[in-house]
Amino acid sequence: MALQMSALFSYVRAPLCTVPLPRVCADIQRAGIKFKHIFTPGSPQLGGKPATSPLRGHIHTAPRAEKFSTTTTAAFRWSRQDSGSSSSSPQGRAGWLGRVALGAAFGLSAAVVVQSLHTGTLAAMAQKVNLNSAEGDWKETKDFLLSLSVKDRRQYYRTPKSVPLDNIEVWTPTAAAGSEKSKYPRNEKLDKKISLYSGDITQLEIDAIVNAANNSLLGGGGVDGAIHRTAGPLLKKECASLHGCETGEAKITCAYGLPAKYVIHTVGPIAQGGVGEVQKKDLRSCYRNSLQTATANDARSVAFPCISTGIYGYPPEQAVHEALAIVREYLEEHHDKLDRVIFCVFMPTDRELYLQNLPLYFPAAPTETTVKSKL
Repeated sequence: MALQMSALFSYVRAPLCTVPLPRVCADIQRAGIKFKHIFTPGSPQLGGKPATSPLRGHIHTAPRAEKFSTTTTAAFRWSRQDSGSSSSSPQGRAGWLGRVALGAAFGLSAAVVVQSLHTGTLAAMAQKVNLNSAEGDWKETKDFLLSLSVKDRRQYYRTPKSVPLDNIEVWTPTAAAGSEKSKYPRNEKLDKKISLYSGDITQLEIDAIVNAANNSLLGGGGVDGAIHRTAGPLLKKECASLHGCETGEAKITCAYGLPAKYVIHTVGPIAQGGVGEVQKKDLRSCYRNSLQTATANDARSVAFPCISTGIYGYPPEQAVHEALAIVREYLEEHHDKLDRVIFCVFMPTDRELYLQNLPLYFPAAPTETTVKSKL
């Protein structure tokens, strides 16, 4: 037993560059399994008697799943009192391996030990996160926030309330009004993938919201300014690392203090001098590239504002057709990659435009007509 313990902890004392990590993990795992057999109550190593000492009792209960969290907390509480050496330094790696070895000695699986260390890392990182300050490391903060569940991330929201996806109604397909005919046939797979939401896009608790940004990506007015204000100053720091964005392109960042997980920034065309083929192409690219960026990052729900229809001067009654056409075409090809596409409008006039035109792109089932005989 003493020799096995000595062999395990020799990894901690040895220069880590000379000890292959896979071998360390394999040896620790094998040793951990061996220890569980050595410390079995009633075995010769324990004198053939049930474990009655605090140590033996602790080892006896460690393999039970319901005791893992208590055991790891007690065994590794000292790990949070380290001398500050990082996991990338020789001292930090030695300390990490030492804790893994100790866990193996207590009969814990490698997965339990690693989870304990990971939990400790998250707890330490949580104390450093300050979304109200630009002084933090946006990369570390981003990694931390993206590792959290939705429930755990809620404590970092910088908005007074949030709207979960389940509270956003699915649009019900209706027949086209008047004499206009639907531009596309009905596709039942798409019936529950579209929503029209009136409200603040910064409150949507979904995978990704789209920002109608400018070429600098450093914030501006309208929805762009609202997104930056709610996300906090670290959003601007990450955006600065992207070195701008061309018109029609899309780039993704963490959402920081927003309820959404990601922000997809896209730059719409300026159409104050009129809408030509270039402006139409660029606007369609905004929607297509944003959807491609969303699916490439496993975002299954995405919300669009009205891109370019504000100070950029694109007529809303024309922009709505470009938006609906691209979303319809993309969903037909990739309906399995997206659960919901939300058109988020703020002005009542924009809502009316979408209500009028949605049936042209996402129609209801055709109404059956009864032909009466004249006889």
